[in-house]
Amino acid sequence: MAIQNYSLANPRLGKFKGEILKHAVPLEVLSRTGRQIQFPKNMSDTYVARRFLPYGATSTDQNTQNRFFADNSGVDRGNVIVQGHQVQEGVTPQPDSIQPVDVTVVIVEYACLYGYTDKTADLYEDDVPKEMAQIVGERVTLVNEMIAWGALRAGTNTFYSGGTSIASVSATITLGFLRKIAKNLQANHAKPMNRVLKASPLYGTDAVAEGYTVYCHTDMEPDIRDLPNFVPAEKYASGKPLPNEIGKCERFRFITSPDLPPLQDAATSVTAATFNLQSLSSNHPDVYPFIVAGQDAWSQLAVRGLEGLDPTVLPPGEKSKSDPHGQRGYVGTKWWKAFLLENQGWFAVAYAGIKVLS
Repeated sequence: MAIQNYSLANPRLGKFKGEILKHAVPLEVLSRTGRQIQFPKNMSDTYVARRFLPYGATSTDQNTQNRFFADNSGVDRGNVIVQGHQVQEGVTPQPDSIQPVDVTVVIVEYACLYGYTDKTADLYEDDVPKEMAQIVGERVTLVNEMIAWGALRAGTNTFYSGGTSIASVSATITLGFLRKIAKNLQANHAKPMNRVLKASPLYGTDAVAEGYTVYCHTDMEPDIRDLPNFVPAEKYASGKPLPNEIGKCERFRFITSPDLPPLQDAATSVTAATFNLQSLSSNHPDVYPFIVAGQDAWSQLAVRGLEGLDPTVLPPGEKSKSDPHGQRGYVGTKWWKAFLLENQGWFAVAYAGIKVLS
């Protein structure tokens, strides 16, 4: 077991929770988005989200679940809808039923823990427990971001720049590629993002300027800034940029994070040099997943407020059977997290390469 070999007294429990949240919140990107759920205690370990399909939609896939008009070549589909709602005098129309769609996720418990010795508590000049609280907060956010990233990467509404699969990605992010994604989201009635979780330990949301948000790795920033009509966040005429927002282009707002990693050498049917794309091995291009999101496409448990964490604060000096002389102290926390994809048609998982920088 790794233990810190060399700290001072711990703060009170509430202050400790606040320290964790203070250092966790500024690093959040994906954890601020979607519907934020406060899940009460003693309500099972399963979270179920239910929605009902709109009229004319079917449950086949992410596109049919959100569209009123089924594909039917050569038919005036709008006129079909109108005719289907005409009634004869005195005749009661045939009643329809509505179809629910349930999405379920099991809530999972996560934890991290640091240890230190009584010598650290008694003799070391730095406040090691305070530093540990900061690192615990950053670690909580990292884990939550990876939970969200993994869940979103499993989305079924996928797009590939220059190809039809991860293995065949041969192009960077382009305006035409983004417009193709936006066309799909709009056809699925995906609303532009207009609110995010507040940048504070408190539960609540902030209104933001509307747009489809693009969440991507920081490596993609040069290609994004090269998009036609790109407007850097520092030049916005009005409105406040989102945390980690680098700018916008048409309907898109770009949020970057170094913690949304690429798939290295993943475009296995493409030669990187042919398309001037970055490659870890200088052979096959690295592929960068990114998320293009509308409002309320997913939901998640919000780690906010003092009820969002269950910290461990055990200073040295507390004697027990496992530590008879009270020589060890611990700092950590546990928390519950779940991330649920509620509407696969309201966000897209896209893949692109990045240009080699000269």
